[in-house]
Amino acid sequence: MDIKGFASAISQIAAEKEIPQEKMLEIIQQALATAYKKEYREKGEDIKAVIDSKTGKADFWLVKKIVDDSMVIFEEELAEQEDNEKEKDEEDERVRYNPKKHILVEEAVYFKENPTPGEEIEIPLESKQEFGRIAAQTAKQVILQKIKETEKELIMGEYKDKEGEVVSGIVQRAEGRSVFVELGKVLGVMPKEEQIPGEVYRAGQRHKFYVLSVEDSMRGPSIILSRAFPKLVSKLFELEVPEIATGSVEIKSIAREPGLRTKIAVYSEEEGVDPIGTAVGQRGTRVEAIISELGGERMDIVEYVDKPDEFIRKALSPAKVSEIEMKEDRAIVSVPEDQLSLAIGKEGQNVRLAAKLTGWRIDIKAIGKEEIEKTAEAEGE
Repeated sequence: MDIKGFASAISQIAAEKEIPQEKMLEIIQQALATAYKKEYREKGEDIKAVIDSKTGKADFWLVKKIVDDSMVIFEEELAEQEDNEKEKDEEDERVRYNPKKHILVEEAVYFKENPTPGEEIEIPLESKQEFGRIAAQTAKQVILQKIKETEKELIMGEYKDKEGEVVSGIVQRAEGRSVFVELGKVLGVMPKEEQIPGEVYRAGQRHKFYVLSVEDSMRGPSIILSRAFPKLVSKLFELEVPEIATGSVEIKSIAREPGLRTKIAVYSEEEGVDPIGTAVGQRGTRVEAIISELGGERMDIVEYVDKPDEFIRKALSPAKVSEIEMKEDRAIVSVPEDQLSLAIGKEGQNVRLAAKLTGWRIDIKAIGKEEIEKTAEAEGE
């Protein structure tokens, strides 16, 4: 095995795998140390290899820990204890002396000035540039394993930082109840419960997904995606609306029934900023882009206000509210008869989303025309 050619080939692999050169050099050095031990040294020794990346020359060291009598227990003492049937003192923290891993202070002085117990010492070994077939095969196995581990670490690091963010991916396939999504070098999975009801996922489709979690598993990084999670909507607004991304317009709350309808409450403290108009965009371009990404899901954007009754009134739009009575645990909302179905919504959707958006339990009741006129008169006085 020619080290220089070997290093060059592995550097090419590093470029293809997008592994940093420094990390790849570290992997090669670990592999060479393993090969050197296999070919020339004994099992149990700790070998270090350092490669000059320019020349391809490799140097090797035997690494040992410097110890003194207070740190290790020797075989003779262990044998004596066994002969006398003595049990080892539980407070004795000494470890068994291993000549392959340990070196006594008095021996270490030959390799290092003023050796200190507890530190490591590197003893130079004869440099070798070629290895036999078995050692080369061992090095290859180490490299493949380390590359695999490094790829896994890099992916975990990259996507762990993306938890709670939106990523773009291409549907690869549907398998059982799950959808697998290509996210560059890794596959994400979207379980059935995180899919938008009624949305069909075909291979090759590009969508945006919310990264729910990134977990380490035996098969590699497991990236759980969602298109049903409410925060997907807020993240899409951040991407489409610069004022939301910078914080000049704030999303206070979201209530969502995926694939059907979402209510979103927006707010701004900045004078002259219309939070609803900002979120909607000129001629609705901003909100339409989000609706399109979500497959036509309806989007109600309301202004957040600090007064619960006013917030509930806005949250029930497009229905017109006549009166709101606030109780301890609920709000009783009166609406004209012709607004009742609109306030409740199809299968109770509008009032249900308004309750989620505001955090209040909402009861809707209809009042007739005559009662509305009396209320208006009373207010006029």
